[in-house]
Amino acid sequence: MIVTGLMTGTSADALDVALVDFSVIRGEDGDELVMDLLDHGEVPFPSDLGRDLLRLLEPGSVPLSLVADVDSRLGVLSADAVQGILDANRVDCDLVVSHGQTVQHLLSDGVVRGTLQVGQPAWIAERTGCPVLSDVRARDVAAGGQGAPLASMLDSLLFADASEATAAVNLGGIANITVLSPGSPPVAYDTGPANALIDVMARRITGDPHGIDRDGALAGRGRVVEPLLEDLLAEPYYRQPAPKSTGKELFHAGHLDRALASRPGLDPHDVIATVTRLTALTVAAECHRHGVTRAVVSGGGTHNPALMTELRRALGDGVVLEPIDSTGLPGDAKEAALMALLGWLTWHGLPATVASCTGASRATPAGRLTPGRRPLILPEPRPRLPRRLRVTARPEPSTSVEGDL
Repeated sequence: MIVTGLMTGTSADALDVALVDFSVIRGEDGDELVMDLLDHGEVPFPSDLGRDLLRLLEPGSVPLSLVADVDSRLGVLSADAVQGILDANRVDCDLVVSHGQTVQHLLSDGVVRGTLQVGQPAWIAERTGCPVLSDVRARDVAAGGQGAPLASMLDSLLFADASEATAAVNLGGIANITVLSPGSPPVAYDTGPANALIDVMARRITGDPHGIDRDGALAGRGRVVEPLLEDLLAEPYYRQPAPKSTGKELFHAGHLDRALASRPGLDPHDVIATVTRLTALTVAAECHRHGVTRAVVSGGGTHNPALMTELRRALGDGVVLEPIDSTGLPGDAKEAALMALLGWLTWHGLPATVASCTGASRATPAGRLTPGRRPLILPEPRPRLPRRLRVTARPEPSTSVEGDL
């Protein structure tokens, strides 16, 4: 079954696309699901769309017309991205899974009351003719879960045979971990900011509304301000018990400015160095909490040498840090491939969430389906989840998805 996965994360800078061919190999100890990553790529947001998405992510009122407009524009971009990767590989797909952009994740006393993603799936179904699974978080929320981290399903299957306490760490706008320990149910949650506050400072320093700390150069010019770091570490979220989730509704520019208000005149490079260490310390603290001895890392933060240096230092010699590429899954493709996996599971009548990770009352399928051009006919449900996941992938993207649009 060929599935296209689409993901836009909390960094709100680009659309990730993955084209995946799934097959099942039966084994004595359970089925093995093989994820053959045919292609993957990234489609940067047009500057006006990226700007408007950031407006929706920041706290404050926005006109409903902007929400509707962004919903359609992101849907059109997603449709073009899917058609582009299908044309480049000269294949059709059986299903598209589109996460969309989370613009609201409503939390009250640790309980998620609602979650909203934009990126209208009808545009994808109409352009490609493929059925589309979207709104992949809401069902878990309705079952009492956080709707996050969805990566826990992929991590649980990918590291099903881990012989030591292993943390799958994703460094997007927000950082999350999934902890797999032999003999224990998996645990997963958001640890706090990864790139969210780093990006705030990078944009202030460079004047680029879409700027990032490329190669960690900005943090490399600064020194950590320990009193500011202590103020930031006082955020109550870090001490909340799991399951828990967060986003830019908490870790945004205003959050940082409140800490800076009592420390005026700091060098911006010192501030970005400080929030870089904040990310490393908060991730490492959660790894140490669970006795992790192996941390497998993915996400945009892995491209920031300053952040990775801080994370290695914070984890210490007792934890082996390695890229997720060592499993066969390219780090830049993980989240889009995750969407494809959730789609395959839901299509086959299987749970796509891990209740012990999201805090839901039960594991549920994900999302809702928009039919394509043909009648929507689902296969006979599979009786059980695969035992493990194995990834095969080309070493590099075979096409520039951006170039095909």
